Amino acid sequence: MSNIESKAEPEFNPEPEPSFESVSRLNLEQEANQKNTNETNKAKIKQEIEQSENKQEDNPKFQPKVQSKFRNYWLFGLMLIAGLLVTLIVLYSWRSRHQIQTDDIEILTVPVEAKEITVRITASGVVQPVRRVNLSPKTQGRLAQLYVEQGDRVEVGQLIARMESGEIEAQLLQAKAKLSQTKANLEKLKTGSRPEEIAAAQARLNQTKARLAELKAGTRIEEIAQARAKLNEAEARLADAKSGSLEEEIAQARARIEGNTAELELANERVSRYENLGEQGAISQDELEEYRQNERRLNAVVEEAKRRLEQLQQSRKTQIEQLQASVEQERQALQQLQNGARPEEIAQVEAEVAEAQSQLNELLNGTRSEEIAGSQAEVAEAEASVQFYQTQLKDTEIRAPFAGIIAQRYAVEGAFVTPATSASDATSATSTSIVALAKDLEVLAKIPEADIAQIKPNQKVEIVADAYPDQVFAGRVQLIAPEAVKEQDVTLFQARIEIISGKEKLQSGMNVDLKFIGEKLKNALVVPTVAIVTHQGETGVLMPDEDNQPEFHPVTIGSTLGNQIQILKGVYTGDRVFVELPENQTLEDIIK
Repeated sequence: MSNIESKAEPEFNPEPEPSFESVSRLNLEQEANQKNTNETNKAKIKQEIEQSENKQEDNPKFQPKVQSKFRNYWLFGLMLIAGLLVTLIVLYSWRSRHQIQTDDIEILTVPVEAKEITVRITASGVVQPVRRVNLSPKTQGRLAQLYVEQGDRVEVGQLIARMESGEIEAQLLQAKAKLSQTKANLEKLKTGSRPEEIAAAQARLNQTKARLAELKAGTRIEEIAQARAKLNEAEARLADAKSGSLEEEIAQARARIEGNTAELELANERVSRYENLGEQGAISQDELEEYRQNERRLNAVVEEAKRRLEQLQQSRKTQIEQLQASVEQERQALQQLQNGARPEEIAQVEAEVAEAQSQLNELLNGTRSEEIAGSQAEVAEAEASVQFYQTQLKDTEIRAPFAGIIAQRYAVEGAFVTPATSASDATSATSTSIVALAKDLEVLAKIPEADIAQIKPNQKVEIVADAYPDQVFAGRVQLIAPEAVKEQDVTLFQARIEIISGKEKLQSGMNVDLKFIGEKLKNALVVPTVAIVTHQGETGVLMPDEDNQPEFHPVTIGSTLGNQIQILKGVYTGDRVFVELPENQTLEDIIK
């Protein structure tokens, strides 16, 4: 009977049915009229009987006719009395069916009671982590090492996984080397030139000046004679190489090849001959194998002699080419001395003298401030490069941002992972994240809009999980969302419930039922929830009218308390409300 809403009937205009009061009044009027008629008929019959008796006494001739007439009236009266009795029986039966007795009202209704109650608002929720994050690398790459497994507890900053970093490590080493180089150069510029550097620069300058003076003075006779002697020496070495000991070694190598080749041919013939004898059984296989082994040895000796000959020939060729080049070089040097220094050579040496003088002056004058500033900028750039690669290398290490438990593992070593776009949803990052890290547990409650005004922070909550229906865990309202959400056209407010007891049993993802313990109400009017009905969107109860018939009364309801509900407006203490419909009556008929 609770929360039954009558359906709107299609528009129809028949003749209006008589109400219970009109039918009763009509029947009473008909009964009264019938009684009056009966009394009138009885009086007429009595009068006629008296008249007939008097006539019979006065005139005996008419006595049979009077008796016959009397019997007709008597039969007519009996018929009227029987019709009246049938009418009364039908009327009583109709009233018995449609009138509720006092005893029936006590059974079908209950009184409205005033009680001291504790408000409990029911809602549903889901157990979820207080904090949850999907850990993924900052840059895409291949997972090199995974140090945790699902269910492991980790501390803040603990190393969870490591990405491949070989390329970044090499780039970091290069950046560090460049930084060291730029720092050394800066230190050199700040320190200035050392005495030994100045002395070396002075020596180079003196050497180039001496060469320039020689070129300008011309070639001396003893220099030409010396150059001619060097040329003769080079030509002698070349002639000796062409006809010297190297030729003898080549000839000996050729002779050895010829001798070894002859022995190899003899060994080949023996092997062929003894193979035929071996097939005929004239010699043993061991003897045949000795000849074959000798053949292989001679073959190796011949090959080694040929390689030695090739080496000697190549060495002779290389030696002759080198000696020929040396002869040509000495010849050109002699020719140059005989021709004297050319103007371009003098100009080149003069340029070398100027360069050496400039380097010496630079060392003597020291480093300029702009050079030091430029070197400092290079050092800063190198340090930034080192810091960049150090950061990239650090990003290959995935560490726990907070202490918690590994709720899910999405990747294994060797898997290719990319940065995740979501940090909280477990299903949004399964193809990109490495693991999911969760901390502590709480309940996310969904509270209907009608009950949200009775929910306050720090309010006590009773938690019953589907997995543990016989246990009640304690909770506390921690936070109420300031904005509502829509689910299937229902307005709900989310609230976060702190779990005080039962964390060792409750697990993330469990469905729970919640009861929010509200304030205590004194003299609160309550009725059974089955007494509440709805009609065209309006909530109400059925109460007895003057004839004890159910009548719809609108009410304002409050909190539901188990199988009872609070009535805020519309009834008073002691009023009776129907919890069951009378026999042969429906809610649609009552409301209509």
